[in-house]
Amino acid sequence: MPQAGDIGIDLGTSNVVIFMKGHGIIFREPSIVAVDHESHNIIAFGTEAARMIGRTPSNINIIRPLAQGEMLDFEMTISMLRFYISNVIGRHFFARPRAIMSVPSGVKDMEKKALVTSLFDAGLRRTQILDRTIAAALGAQLNFLGSYGCMVADLSSGGTDLAVLCNGVVNVVSSIPIGGDQFDDAIIRYIRRKYNLLIGERTSEGIKTTLGGAMIKNPRVEMDITGRNLISGLPKTITIDSDEIYEALTDSINELIEGVQTVIEKTPPQIASDIFEGGVTLTGGASMLYGLAEAISSVLKIPCQVAPDARDCVVLGCARVLSDPVGMRHLLTTS
Repeated sequence: MPQAGDIGIDLGTSNVVIFMKGHGIIFREPSIVAVDHESHNIIAFGTEAARMIGRTPSNINIIRPLAQGEMLDFEMTISMLRFYISNVIGRHFFARPRAIMSVPSGVKDMEKKALVTSLFDAGLRRTQILDRTIAAALGAQLNFLGSYGCMVADLSSGGTDLAVLCNGVVNVVSSIPIGGDQFDDAIIRYIRRKYNLLIGERTSEGIKTTLGGAMIKNPRVEMDITGRNLISGLPKTITIDSDEIYEALTDSINELIEGVQTVIEKTPPQIASDIFEGGVTLTGGASMLYGLAEAISSVLKIPCQVAPDARDCVVLGCARVLSDPVGMRHLLTTS
């Protein structure tokens, strides 16, 4: 049986979230590292590094070691994760906790094994890997351990993992490069093209949160934004509205819906009938875009809903395995 203090880890492209048995979610930090590229020394991790975005001197780089569902910088990922784990469990190696970890879908098997080894060195007793879509489905309380089929779409910042699950296994799986970062980039391109105005990541994310939607907002919402005019080079403030941002996101939303449809088309007929009845469940932070579930349902003519606690479904799925390690051990991969 797991000891109190065993942990579940969601190693995400935007955040690292840690659940501790008996305590709930105790840690959430951005997956960001600030590095001095001259000395190669790490300056900061997480929130402290995120505050430097757009404000760093020329010798400091802000690195996102995980992006587009992959591990782009292995060494930085290891350093970041070990730092976070040491903050959570301290340096009491005599009480090594066990860990269940979910990683982005594009992380390779060799990288998973190296992650497991590094976490042992960081003070964990044993780490097992839980498939991300299975973790998301468990965290969303979907009933896929029996003969009933279900579909989950986990929308992270780096992309979307789609899976059809039945009898405790993944029957159909797909990944598409549409997620929170792509929504932000689409907004940046739209503002630049229409207004000759360059805005940063933080401004784009604020626009997405306030104005963004997969459906037109009624009534329309407006906000003022400030960026750099690409003609004069000077700061400029303009007013934009939610109709414009809906237009900016339309192509990305359509690509996401097409990805969902493709997975359903590849699904065996009997399981597909379960999905037409139970619908598609959205998880992940990007799933909370206004009107996204309604837009998918409207086009595909099937139910679609955002899971409760959508942002934390993956780490909550890891927590469910911690609570029943024997009954759910068949879901785990041992690296």
